[in-house]
Amino acid sequence: MSQTITVEGMSCEHCEQTVEAALEDVDGVTTVDVDRDAERVTVDGDVAPQVLVDAVDEAGYDASA
Repeated sequence: MSQTITVEGMSCEHCEQTVEAALEDVDGVTTVDVDRDAERVTVDGDVAPQVLVDAVDEAGYDASA
């Protein structure tokens, strides 16, 4: 299942990598595609949207489903 969440605060490649790593660490996530310019991340896997938002928030960025 593919989901897209909005992530604010990513300003560089390091930010993208941090968000990607945080989401890849979530059980059930299979792929992560970060689009810094569009401020969104598409995630494939069987994970509740709030779990994804929480993972990004814990990494220091503002996320919403």
